[in-house]
Amino acid sequence: MIALFIGRFQPFHKGHLEVVKRFSGEFDKIIIGIGSSQYSNTRENPFTADERKEMIERSLRGEGIDNFEIYFIPDIHDYSRWVEHVRSIVPRFDVVLARNPITLKLFKEKGFKVIRVPLFHGKNCKGRLIRKAMVSGGDWKSFLPKEVVRVIEEVKGVDRLRKLYME
Repeated sequence: MIALFIGRFQPFHKGHLEVVKRFSGEFDKIIIGIGSSQYSNTRENPFTADERKEMIERSLRGEGIDNFEIYFIPDIHDYSRWVEHVRSIVPRFDVVLARNPITLKLFKEKGFKVIRVPLFHGKNCKGRLIRKAMVSGGDWKSFLPKEVVRVIEEVKGVDRLRKLYME
């Protein structure tokens, strides 16, 4: 069986990593869909699709996980067509893994089995809060796999976010 795990991964954090670790043993393959892939350099989507892909690949390979594929899923801003849009991009899948209530609802309405994944690593392990901590000088590194921290440092992601928050 094949699972689809969709998220924006802004950035890919330890909660995301734990989802893939926990479910990679249950499924033959996990398709990772990077949502909002056309957006970057904004407060909500500071990292490019390629940077997010690099974060995910390095993190999963560092954990010895190799039964995954990554696809870019641009937004179309039309819920009525979104599931078909996703299906036109990614290979066949049997189940959808997500936390986003809208994602779960839309796929369930189209007849897909959905699994609402647990919130791993606590309520503060969320992209929005991690990005705020990056801007304010708070603790953000402890919520990210070490490989993601490296990517963010390589692309000067903290500086990018601070500039975005100043604009």
